[in-house]
Amino acid sequence: MQDLFDLSAYFERIGYDGPAAPRLETLCAIHRLHPQTIAFENLNPLLHWPVPLDSRSLQRKLVKQRRGGYCYEHNLLLKHALERSGFKVAGLAARVLWNHPEDAIRPRTHMLLQVDIENEIWIADVGFGGMTLTAPLRLVEHVPQATPHEPFRLMRSDGDYALQAEVRGAWRTLYRFDLQQQVLPDYEVTNWYLSNHPESHFVRRLIAARTDERRRYALLDNELAVHELGEETERRKVTSAAELRGVLSETFRIAVPESPDVEGKLSQIAESG
Repeated sequence: MQDLFDLSAYFERIGYDGPAAPRLETLCAIHRLHPQTIAFENLNPLLHWPVPLDSRSLQRKLVKQRRGGYCYEHNLLLKHALERSGFKVAGLAARVLWNHPEDAIRPRTHMLLQVDIENEIWIADVGFGGMTLTAPLRLVEHVPQATPHEPFRLMRSDGDYALQAEVRGAWRTLYRFDLQQQVLPDYEVTNWYLSNHPESHFVRRLIAARTDERRRYALLDNELAVHELGEETERRKVTSAAELRGVLSETFRIAVPESPDVEGKLSQIAESG
């Protein structure tokens, strides 16, 4: 499958012009650029369009069509790129706890990556929406690690790892995971649920996110939030379909499809929130 992956097109898409070598500095550069240029977005499940996870479909949508996607699409695309560059990569699964109690029993609905570099394990994840990592994390416990945005750390809890971010002076858990390797069929089952089940928030609400050098942008339905590092979050309502399309195109850099389905949904969201 790696022979079918166009690494040069992916590098051009994210603006990376360095070497394709399995080194830490390569991983860090790719991990910083990917979420700046390829947005987290859920237009396909919101419109009841399919979300295929094969390599050709991922490249067509996220690279050639200049769209975004959610965790499976982002991290599978990154996995293909890293493997094509010579990295040893494994897919993992996590239970999302962001905005949920620490002891909540949640399904394994999130994908992240384990990357082995020079006998050390690193965690990579470019698909966690508004709080996605902008740098890989070394798999060490209880040690805050700097990223281009917030500090993160990995804690141990009942045999699992918990990924936490320091937000406004408090450590908050994003998700829990272990190191059991997952394969594509594992992700396809959960991907179908997230993109089809009527209770999935991906089919009910418009979600988009992108990072910048010192900012995080997040969209939930028609509310745009701009998180500037060290500053108060700015929020505003988007009140028309044309403005909403502009925000998706300009702020999130998504090539929004031209479709009556899209226009109808954007109008509905802008009018009703």
